Amino acid sequence: MKIGNPEEYFESLRGLDREVYLLGERIENTVDHPMVRPSANAVAESYNTGEEPEAGGLLFATSHLTGKKVSRFTHIHQGTNDLVNKVLMQRLLGRRTATCFQRCVGMDGLNALHSVTYECDLEHGTDYHRRLNDYIGWVQEENVVVDGAMTDVKGDRGRRPGDQDDPDMFVRIVDRASEGIVVRGAKAHQTGALNSHEILVMPTTAMREDEGEFAVSFAVPATASGITFVLGRQPSDTRKLEDSPLDVGNPGYGSQEALVIFDDVFVPAERVFLAGEHDQSGKVVDRFAAFHRQSYGGCKVGVGDVLIGAAQLVADYQGVARASHIRDKITEMIHLNETLFCCGIACSARGRKTPAGSYMVDVLLANICKLNVTRFPFEISRMLQDIAGGMIATMPSEKDFKNARVGPVLDKYLKGRSGIPTMDRIKVLKFIENMTIGCGAAAYLTESVHGAGSPQAQRIMISRLADLDEKVRLARRIARIED
Repeated sequence: MKIGNPEEYFESLRGLDREVYLLGERIENTVDHPMVRPSANAVAESYNTGEEPEAGGLLFATSHLTGKKVSRFTHIHQGTNDLVNKVLMQRLLGRRTATCFQRCVGMDGLNALHSVTYECDLEHGTDYHRRLNDYIGWVQEENVVVDGAMTDVKGDRGRRPGDQDDPDMFVRIVDRASEGIVVRGAKAHQTGALNSHEILVMPTTAMREDEGEFAVSFAVPATASGITFVLGRQPSDTRKLEDSPLDVGNPGYGSQEALVIFDDVFVPAERVFLAGEHDQSGKVVDRFAAFHRQSYGGCKVGVGDVLIGAAQLVADYQGVARASHIRDKITEMIHLNETLFCCGIACSARGRKTPAGSYMVDVLLANICKLNVTRFPFEISRMLQDIAGGMIATMPSEKDFKNARVGPVLDKYLKGRSGIPTMDRIKVLKFIENMTIGCGAAAYLTESVHGAGSPQAQRIMISRLADLDEKVRLARRIARIED
């Protein structure tokens, strides 16, 4: 693997020549920018074998293409064991970083396209599956980060892609040649885009026959001509510019999202995996969504582990760890978190083999997993805030604690249980602030609602897949009701 450790990963990002805008200014070096570096640190953990005994077996897999050891984030699932290990890996990295580590979207995109391109070739006589396998082999060898880009900006949400006043509201093909295609449009909410080497684009919805130009999937380098990145804002994000690690709450790790704009970007034919086959677009959407909804049963659970630990820690620091209502709340936090994990493992264990030979999760259970994720992290956060108290929203700044006049007074009056340094209590409170109302809430809470599709998308899939007719048949049989 070309990129084999965190430092090599950081160096690879420094070599990327991209057009990136942040707070109205173009920035040349994203990896060393204080507002971006914590998110790059989170990705770098995927290159770090770490100290956990199980990490090596989870972070790496054996490529079905080459037989070589590769990052699991570049691997195509070859069995239910791979699907389960994916969830375990995501929980491990969530526990390390307490945030989104940003490589799941690329992994889920490659796995969705692996089976769809195979079926598309059978139905349309195309050559997409061979192209994709060649691309996957290159990604595995280089061990690069791939941003899986699905969500279009969408314009008027009441209109389909082909009915928009401005067709650029959905990424589309604007020109074709034997050498490749030219695309235009924008992808929104691209988590980790600034920390990625490659952009893997997929359609955002099932397309009609007259919407073939929107039924497009391709991969381009993040440095491709015509691509512009605009970093999105997060709550309290400029605290990272204040040289106050305490106020940031999670100074080591973070996440970020960007708007990725494609202004007549040329895509070589070898990097095109769908180009007008409208009947295949819905498959890409459904399979990517299922894989990504499975992902949340691992990553959000790992973050939840850290938050449960913070709840126990702050309760101890504040002298209430033995109170029965505190123990009950922490037990409920554990119950909710492990329920999410159960769903992630269940949809993995019940996966099935696709005609392409790769494995797909149980789609119904993956949607159950994600629908729970839209609710349970909020309840975990609510109980965490309850245990922590109102101080998470009213704490003085790090500079106040360092002030010669008021610092000693703050140390006196903001102390918790005897024997616990005041600053230790403040550190965990600042972390809780970050995770529930600050920068960390973007990845843990808002992403839990809208990542991999908003709640209604899961409800639609659950209703579609639940087989109500069969359940009615069962009830009729038991009640002895004639058809």
